[in-house]
Amino acid sequence: MRQWAVDTLTGLKASYSRELRAYFATPLAYVFMAIFLMMLGFFTWEASNFFDTGAADLQPFFYWHPWLYMIFMPALSMRLWSDETAAGTSELLMSLPVSITGLAAGKLLAAWTVAAVSLVLTFPMWLTVNYLGAPDNTAIFLSYLMSLIMAGAYLSIGAAVSSLVSSQVLAYVIGVVVAFVFTAAGWPMVVGAVSGALGAAAGDLVATFSFLTHFETAERGVLELRSLIYFFGVIALWLALNVLWVSHRRNGAR
Repeated sequence: MRQWAVDTLTGLKASYSRELRAYFATPLAYVFMAIFLMMLGFFTWEASNFFDTGAADLQPFFYWHPWLYMIFMPALSMRLWSDETAAGTSELLMSLPVSITGLAAGKLLAAWTVAAVSLVLTFPMWLTVNYLGAPDNTAIFLSYLMSLIMAGAYLSIGAAVSSLVSSQVLAYVIGVVVAFVFTAAGWPMVVGAVSGALGAAAGDLVATFSFLTHFETAERGVLELRSLIYFFGVIALWLALNVLWVSHRRNGAR
């Protein structure tokens, strides 16, 4: 067990630093952050008619996070494992005497770091609403915190899918589809349709598996333990699937 922990930590450190350098050594991270911030700004200020609401809060800003994460996070994570196959480094990576869990966790944390930097760059919006009025800063802080955790959940899905297929494009498409399912499950239109067909209990059950449902509680300034357990549970589940699929590839390559 101790040796496994050492191998896992070694793999995590090596994988994290390698992937983080890869993100910022190319235009990928910068292009991602630029487009993400532009889209988030557009949907916050223009699509939501922010200045017409008369309220100094970031609710229109956070409303779009799950939907934009559904599109952008798979784009950020699609290369994590698929790129290894394309670059011909997959066999070398599989032969390293380190834990697959450490490698997978390091890759996920590197992508999560890029997402975190993107989120930090939106802080001027927080300053803006404080200049315009007196928002509930506790609710805003909790929303930022939960948004960061939710980003990790989306990234864990994308990373796992990337380990399952060799094409980055296919990894992105599948990642978006899976992310859409986890997002749209809490959409009132979907919940209403399920409730109408199978009953209110079924609709509520489907909604409990949605990122929307658990993120909305933080938007109201409430930090629920079940929401934290849900998001970290999703991350753990998809990280486990990631490790399982990569381990299968490693065993098949031997």
